[in-house]
Amino acid sequence: MSFRDLRNFTEMMRALGYPRLISMENFRTPNFTLVAEILIWLVKRYEPQMDIPTDVDTESDRIFFIKAVAQFMATKAHIKLNTKRLYQADGYAVKEMLKITSVLYSAMKTKQMALGEQTEEENSKFKFDLGSRISDLKAARQLASDVTSKGASLYDLLGKEVDLREMRTAAIARPLEINETEKALRAAIKEVLESVEKTKDMLSNVVSDETSLDAKIEKKNQELERNRKRLQTLQSVRPAFMDEYEKIEEDLQKQYETFVEKFRNLCFLESQLDEYHRLEQERFEEAENTMRMMQNVLREEEERDLTKSSLKDEDSDMDVPEDEGSDSDMEECRPSKPRPTRNGITTGRAARFVGNMQGGDSDETEDSEIDVDDEEDDEGEEEESKDLEDDSLEGPVSRGVRPSKGVIRPPLLEESDNDF
Repeated sequence: MSFRDLRNFTEMMRALGYPRLISMENFRTPNFTLVAEILIWLVKRYEPQMDIPTDVDTESDRIFFIKAVAQFMATKAHIKLNTKRLYQADGYAVKEMLKITSVLYSAMKTKQMALGEQTEEENSKFKFDLGSRISDLKAARQLASDVTSKGASLYDLLGKEVDLREMRTAAIARPLEINETEKALRAAIKEVLESVEKTKDMLSNVVSDETSLDAKIEKKNQELERNRKRLQTLQSVRPAFMDEYEKIEEDLQKQYETFVEKFRNLCFLESQLDEYHRLEQERFEEAENTMRMMQNVLREEEERDLTKSSLKDEDSDMDVPEDEGSDSDMEECRPSKPRPTRNGITTGRAARFVGNMQGGDSDETEDSEIDVDDEEDDEGEEEESKDLEDDSLEGPVSRGVRPSKGVIRPPLLEESDNDF
């Protein structure tokens, strides 16, 4: 129980209109009669038609009364009360009764605020209505007449001041009676003694409360010291499984270090593998680009060779005289045109082979080699006829065969398909 709770309870009960004056000293000791009276009044205030038994003479009657009040508040007001504290009828019971008084007090304040707002609205609404102020005008007229009459009576009394002054002086000069003085002093002393007794009682209560608090503090200190000793004992005793735990912890640390090392190595190897794949891809793309360039160059040379061979045929037709041999002899002396192959071009004794990126079949490779051998035999027979050709034709042909400066001629490859 705190002083604030007790003060709030007494003020709320006074505001709610409880007929009896509640002192803060009423709950120093158990006072079940007062608690029962307050509970009955609160229940009647909340529900006037509620019938609760008021007999609290025996223990069973008190228990039944407390249960009835708690059940009523739980069902009607949805307020949960602690029956044990209510039965104690001391400061702890005040905390439980404060729950009920708080609800009633808040409801009263809300109603007063609503009425005040309604009154202000009515006043502001009928502020200039003179018909509703007639009663106020009558009251003001009556007060004015009363003031006039009181002023006249006061004037008459002041006129009698001369005679009254003499009488007052005589009364003051008259000696006091000793009996009356002693009686008044005894009454004053009695009042002072009563107040002193009350103060002593309060001090004795404070001393008893202080003693009980000191005993509680001492008890708590003993419990704290006992718990500290127990904690120290538990900390000093080594568990049986501690050795195994430390060993497993060391093994776990080693396994973790091994895992970290392997994981680091794995990450490094994965990065190296990615780098290797990237380099392989770049190398493959570079080889593919180089092969494409070589194919383009060879295609251009093939076109140039075909063009030069056609030019040679035309020049030979123009230079040969008509009386030399027959047409058959001329055809025999005419150089054979180079026959283009699928993978390369054969000019003179040198044969160039260009393979593709895809591996061809073995049969196609053997057929190409046989064709090349046949062409070399035919070219050996026609070599003499080519040597007899005019030097004027050899010049442009050699210039046409010469590769351009901006193109890099690839190296001669033999059986390039087998390299892949």
